[in-house]
Amino acid sequence: MAYLEQYNWDDIAPIPQNDGGENAVAPIAYSDEYRIAMEYLRAVMRVNEFSDRALKLTEDVIYMNAAHYTVWQYRTRILFALDKDLCQELIWVEGVGRRFTKNYQIWNHREVIIEKLGDPSRELPFIESMLELDSKNYHVWSYRQWLVRRFDLWATEVPFTDMMLELDVRNNSAWNHRFFAIFGRAEAVLSSVVDDEIEFTKSAIFTAPQNPSAWNYLLGVLKKSGRPLSDLEQFCLTLSDLTKTFPATSSSTTTSHEEDILSARAIEVLAEIYAERNDFPRATHAWTLLAERYDCVRENYWNFKKRSAVSRLAGCA
Repeated sequence: MAYLEQYNWDDIAPIPQNDGGENAVAPIAYSDEYRIAMEYLRAVMRVNEFSDRALKLTEDVIYMNAAHYTVWQYRTRILFALDKDLCQELIWVEGVGRRFTKNYQIWNHREVIIEKLGDPSRELPFIESMLELDSKNYHVWSYRQWLVRRFDLWATEVPFTDMMLELDVRNNSAWNHRFFAIFGRAEAVLSSVVDDEIEFTKSAIFTAPQNPSAWNYLLGVLKKSGRPLSDLEQFCLTLSDLTKTFPATSSSTTTSHEEDILSARAIEVLAEIYAERNDFPRATHAWTLLAERYDCVRENYWNFKKRSAVSRLAGCA
């Protein structure tokens, strides 16, 4: 307990946790070390003590429970009240971040410190080092988006996602961030930029045709830019074969037929294109392929789509 060894606490009366005493229904089994630390923390927080020993106490509590958001908030107040070196605080937080990689409070604390400093110069390199540990860490990506918006760092983001997707084209977090980088600003996106994004994503899909992240991005770009889904018809036809006669098979089969098709998602998109045109025979054929061969996990869903199409046709008759 470094906070007890480093400072004198004789003037502090620890405040015990009140869990209901002997009548507590489900008391939490805190470790003795954590329980004692929290007793001292309650005592210093009660009197709003802003001191080096209180700061050290928050450090010890955070290492025992990094998700304790109240301790983080109290630590921030101490740092500002004592006019501490916030750059040194960032260095300390980097170590905590690498130890507790999935903790939200760390990134919220860092955001507050950077807002106070007004200087994001060390942040992007640190973020990249964290993504090397886990390239899909939601908290890190969320923090990066805040940083980009707050300090107008948009110019770095598309090249950054180029790099991330080259490392892993299936990184859904990188695709999500790329959408943010393209469409996150207030101004309209140029048609030429949309064209480039469509071609970029098509190339990525050819690399991994079954990758849902790239397909979701492509469909999102079309929807956001107001482009018709039918623009993808020829592209989808190159990744599927709806011209051959579909053989009769059991709807319960789980046999893989990857050799017959490059992308089940291409068939799904084609089905939607045909449905939009009221070309229900082709749409139904596509849904049947999905239900009985290429996406059997969602067999019930594709059969529902077929039934809905039949109902629409009956209503129009």
